Amino acid sequence: MTGFDTRAIHAGGAPDPLTGDVVAPIHLSTTFRQEFPGELLAGYEYGRCANPTRSALQENLCALEGGLAAYSFASGMAAEDAFFRALVRPGDHVVLGLDAYGGSYRMIDSVYGAMGVTHATVDLSDVATLDAHLAGTRTRIVRIETPSNPVMTIVDIAAVSEVAHRHGAVVLVDNTFATPALQRPLELGADAVVHSTTKYLGGHSDVLGGALVLTNADHAQAVYNIQNWLGAVSSPFDAYLTLRGIKTLGVRMERHSHNALALAHAVTGHPAVATVHYPGLPSHPGHVIAAQQMHSFGGMMSLTLAGGPEAARVLTTRTEIFTLAPSLGGVESLIEWPSGMTHTSVEGTALAVPHNLVRLAVGIETEADLVSDLRQALDSLSR
Repeated sequence: MTGFDTRAIHAGGAPDPLTGDVVAPIHLSTTFRQEFPGELLAGYEYGRCANPTRSALQENLCALEGGLAAYSFASGMAAEDAFFRALVRPGDHVVLGLDAYGGSYRMIDSVYGAMGVTHATVDLSDVATLDAHLAGTRTRIVRIETPSNPVMTIVDIAAVSEVAHRHGAVVLVDNTFATPALQRPLELGADAVVHSTTKYLGGHSDVLGGALVLTNADHAQAVYNIQNWLGAVSSPFDAYLTLRGIKTLGVRMERHSHNALALAHAVTGHPAVATVHYPGLPSHPGHVIAAQQMHSFGGMMSLTLAGGPEAARVLTTRTEIFTLAPSLGGVESLIEWPSGMTHTSVEGTALAVPHNLVRLAVGIETEADLVSDLRQALDSLSR
């Protein structure tokens, strides 16, 4: 097997045999000529069913995660919805960790809950508790985020997968924060990986997308059917932009991780900070497991502030390089207040986010500039 960076650059993008294009072209055609009725020239018939640029991205994603098949969608939520549509039925049960993206919880609770699918939140770091819960339910999917959004909880993917499989459940891992550059859940026993490719894979905050990578042929066929029949596909241009972003994923994740670790060390012990949530710190409760299943610790971190919710909210307005905005994974640094922005849908539930928590998506700017900016913003809270 070739190295990760080589796969990121070349998988799915062999030079065109006719023109010699070294970059996969953007195929905008919505329909494709047939020699005879039903006999496709290269497997392409209609843009919703398949597109050459999207195929190149899917082949690339499959190579990066080490899966059997990959499918690209118009957004991360469209990808996750396709997985649930393909696998769950009324009466099935879904297990989530205690910390999960608010949009995913909203979908599972509101959309699939209305269809008769039940769910529960379980501390996935406690495999004995998970084992007992699965024994008493008809669990179809165990959904993992690690590192989680936004408290940066770490879950042992191999241990949870072993327990889930023993009870006949399928394991889905949201690998958006880590990316396959840092963590490959399928190699640790998971059945499927979901991404918001809007984030680190695209990497430049200019393209919306999502993806699923699967190991089971039946699941893959079911997901393809949903993609084909319902059509929430990535456009050719979006697929091209995502492929372009992936070419630098490895080097970008190195810089994101380097800057985030430096920032975590720099603000640990600051009087305005109660806790730094970053798995690269030895003090983080999931540090040992993260070190075992991740190549590095990524660019996401969060802080709980000693001054409470108001201090957290105000801090987001005091930075100069960190931009107050939702989302993550671009080259620029972002800051947000999850309880009032990205995670409002989990307010009042077991997944509720601490109101004094601020999430940082650490970019690839100069390390010293980021440290100086966050320190001055924290210092300003006491003035």
